[in-house]
Amino acid sequence: MRHTISVLVENKFGVLTRVAGLFSGRGYNIDTLNVGPTQDPNTSRMTLVTRGDDATLEQIVKQLNKLVDVLEVQDFRDYEYIDRELVLVKVGVNSQTRAEVMQITDIFRAKIVDVQPESLAIEITGGESKIEKFLELMETFGILELTRTGKVALPRK
Repeated sequence: MRHTISVLVENKFGVLTRVAGLFSGRGYNIDTLNVGPTQDPNTSRMTLVTRGDDATLEQIVKQLNKLVDVLEVQDFRDYEYIDRELVLVKVGVNSQTRAEVMQITDIFRAKIVDVQPESLAIEITGGESKIEKFLELMETFGILELTRTGKVALPRK
């Protein structure tokens, strides 16, 4: 089962290393990791997505709370939350397929951010299911390159 965890940390040297070390040292994998500053320049928010059963997740949360420089850990399985991901994808096109790729991009409220004779670079943001469906449709045209930010999330309350 996939779990999303938000970790509020002090914005200090080595914090990311300690968090990543906690996961690798215990054999847990991080599916996605996103780190960025908050409204307070002294803190950063890490959003991690990992896999495991409830007992594994409970152990991860306990271990994260023990780390120095960790201010707050939220396991989003217990709360309603909003999440988004940003994807940049370069899709192969020709004169026959360009219009169809542009139409699908429009339907998904994505943006074309670069146009080349044989490719389009597209930016799309949204939830996991929206992103996955868009990428599935783009595979038929040929995905040349792809990069993803990983999930960012905030609680609704």
